Amino acid sequence: MAVSKCTRLNGPLIKQMLDSVDSVLFDCDGVIWRGDQAIPGAPDVINLLKKNGKKVFFVTNNSTKTRKMYADKMALMGFNATEDEVFGTAYCSAMYLKHVSRLQGKVYLIGSNAMRQELEKVGIQQTGVGPDPISGVQIDWANVPLDPEVKAVVVGFDEHFSYMKLNRALQYLNNPDCLLVGTNTDTRLPLEGGKAVPGTGCILKAVETAAQRQAQTVGKPNHFMYDCVASQFGLDRTRCLMVGDRLDTDILLGSNCGLKTLLTLTGVSTVADAEAHQESGCPKRLGMVPDYYVESIAELLPALQG
Repeated sequence: MAVSKCTRLNGPLIKQMLDSVDSVLFDCDGVIWRGDQAIPGAPDVINLLKKNGKKVFFVTNNSTKTRKMYADKMALMGFNATEDEVFGTAYCSAMYLKHVSRLQGKVYLIGSNAMRQELEKVGIQQTGVGPDPISGVQIDWANVPLDPEVKAVVVGFDEHFSYMKLNRALQYLNNPDCLLVGTNTDTRLPLEGGKAVPGTGCILKAVETAAQRQAQTVGKPNHFMYDCVASQFGLDRTRCLMVGDRLDTDILLGSNCGLKTLLTLTGVSTVADAEAHQESGCPKRLGMVPDYYVESIAELLPALQG
């Protein structure tokens, strides 16, 4: 770790930091792109890191795209990236159910088509994707037909989330043997111009509240997302760097896993946010203080080109 937390990364310190790591994990939105536009210089940074022998991975809490969709998007923007370097929560949820829970049965999925595809790739069938219109009265809702093969409720981002989906999840989760897994707890999705929309965390909290259960989450800041990458590629956590724009997900993931951490200011969090956490003295908040920060990852370019 850095000697002093929240250090401005510049000059010779950049090369020193890069020499100390073999693998770099990047968040995506707000770090290497914004919406459908690459952050200026970001493709060159990724491509040069790889050219210089570093392993590069992409870790995102977004559950609405498959690994292939991400790899295709990055290729269009000029990033040299492959599908197996992408770890989104749709894929990580499937990995968790297959290899940790060893699920024997179907999933009731509150989520996207991308999540359905990633589950089906590992042989897990699902029900639930798409709208679930309401009908009948309360006693009908409490006795809604359930698939007896469903052994887990999985919650990701679902634009069709509704009262009936919430009710159906509750009825499945009344069985104490039915698992509850969430992709992430992000409550808001920031958009351009300071706007935001509700995130998966809002949907997951509704399901947890109705079921009076706490979900196992697989996305950042939970260490499972890093474990997914590390188990497949044999990473050494002491020689890994986590780069992100959110203190409560990206930087906290790095802290939870013992990685070096770099905040980029092209997204959500600010240096003032980090300094407030640092001055709080609260152990949990201290985990959200990065080792280093840069205005943009493009500031790494001179050290990589030299």
